[in-house]
Amino acid sequence: MGDMGDMNTGGKNIHGRSRIGLALAAALGALLIHGPAAAQTSIKFSLDFKFEGPAAPFLVAIDKGYFKAEGLDVTIDTAAGSLEPITRVASGTYDMGFGDINSLIKFRDANPGTPIKGVFMVYNKPPFSVVGRKSRGIAKPKDLEGKKLGAPPADGAFAQWKIFVQANQIDASKVTIEPVGFPVREPMLAAGQVDAITGFSFSSYINLKDKGVPVDDIVVLLMADYGVNLYGNIIMVNPKFAAEKPEAVKGFLRAFLKGLKDTVRSPATAVDSVLKRNDIAKKPIELERLNMALRDNILTPEVKTNGFGGVDMARLDKSIDQIALTYDFKNARPKGADVFDESFLPSAADRKAP
Repeated sequence: MGDMGDMNTGGKNIHGRSRIGLALAAALGALLIHGPAAAQTSIKFSLDFKFEGPAAPFLVAIDKGYFKAEGLDVTIDTAAGSLEPITRVASGTYDMGFGDINSLIKFRDANPGTPIKGVFMVYNKPPFSVVGRKSRGIAKPKDLEGKKLGAPPADGAFAQWKIFVQANQIDASKVTIEPVGFPVREPMLAAGQVDAITGFSFSSYINLKDKGVPVDDIVVLLMADYGVNLYGNIIMVNPKFAAEKPEAVKGFLRAFLKGLKDTVRSPATAVDSVLKRNDIAKKPIELERLNMALRDNILTPEVKTNGFGGVDMARLDKSIDQIALTYDFKNARPKGADVFDESFLPSAADRKAP
């Protein structure tokens, strides 16, 4: 009580000074806490599909604060296939996205006023595949003749169907294409309503297994093993956003790279970031899906040699030549450097793969 009396009487000036000091300290604290937050750059980012195992590196970068540490406020949304992130980024409703570089090349040709570019190659080898069942007579590409193929029109794998047909001398007139929705694709194959489907290997294989189709009855024809020599999914950026906020793009890629490395080091931990955002996901399924993507699409021999994120421009040029075999470019055929910008990538030392 004596102390209180001192504060209320003789200590009046000290009390006033301390109040000002406390107010200043509080203001300074608020500045320190809210200053960077106020200066944070917002980035709207679109995935190509649902929150599944392969999305883990992006979500880990959010959960571990890697984006925030770069001064970025990143929101990540799901999408309904490989084309949606491209149209979202093109329209400017999203600043950056994750989608198929081959679909992007065709989109740029059809929409020359929207020169979106890739800035980080994630799927060095694409997961495009035709998935069939041995019990339906599918073991190799030519077996698709006389059969029914379920294919979602917006599917990135189906977009490569003409190249796959040409590379494997399939008579396409003998294959019945059944347009199907993503949610019913694997159930239809499981029920025998179609003989094969197009899809990403790690999506369709795992989903079929989960539907009770015996593993030894599932045939995954990875297009990259059957003459389709393309790259896969990239991180892409809206050109206006890239021009106005290049440091934000670089910061995003640095943060994503950290999330990717963490995911490679511990997939079982990383997949928890997916499960937090997907109530119906099951850990064993999403972990297997993630491990497939890491093994087949992300940690390829080329990536182990050259590091994450970049492309071999000669290989990218050749892939554009292959696209031209089945796609008529309306404008001049692009070069790899027209569609992929390496200038935003983290340093080669940082991109080294394990």
